[in-house]
Amino acid sequence: MIAILISLELMLNSVDINFAVFNRFLFPGQMEGMFFSLFAIGIAAAETALAIAIVINVFRAIRNIDVRQLTKMKF
Repeated sequence: MIAILISLELMLNSVDINFAVFNRFLFPGQMEGMFFSLFAIGIAAAETALAIAIVINVFRAIRNIDVRQLTKMKF
């Protein structure tokens, strides 16, 4: 489950880099890409906090965080 979260964060970080790069080359005098990147970083931080809370609650309930052994989310 932790590896899935890390993979998701890497994908979100690559999107942030693309926002900044496309903004730099397409609209060099404007800052829209940078603002989108800051917004995406804020969303990613909130998503990470929520995901870690879910992981902690799953571990408390079943004492395991293996995704293959997790059959239902309602405990």
